[in-house]
Amino acid sequence: MDEQETPDSLLPLPSVTFHILLALTHGPLHGYAIMQDVAERTGGALKLGAGTLYRSIQRMLEQGLIVETRRRPAPELDDERRRYYQITPFGTAVARAETQRLAQLVKLARASGFAPERA
Repeated sequence: MDEQETPDSLLPLPSVTFHILLALTHGPLHGYAIMQDVAERTGGALKLGAGTLYRSIQRMLEQGLIVETRRRPAPELDDERRRYYQITPFGTAVARAETQRLAQLVKLARASGFAPERA
């Protein structure tokens, strides 16, 4: 992460990045679990391929949004080849900033008649 980067400097986030950050909000996950979480969370509308996932993870590691963690499940529940990732405080700040940005867009869309009022 560049010392001068602020959460707003990374906005707008790529959709895949935002979904990965959302998947990691409840704790560390390995790549396949991230893929499953995103597919489930989106009702199957977004299915991450391995290439997309791991390119995104590499970029997110470089940006300081996530880190590889040594925290692991019990050995009998784990595969030692898996790498686990967790969101960083900076990643949390970026996800919150993106959430605010998206909320503002929805507010503007509603005001313009492009989006229905809350259901």
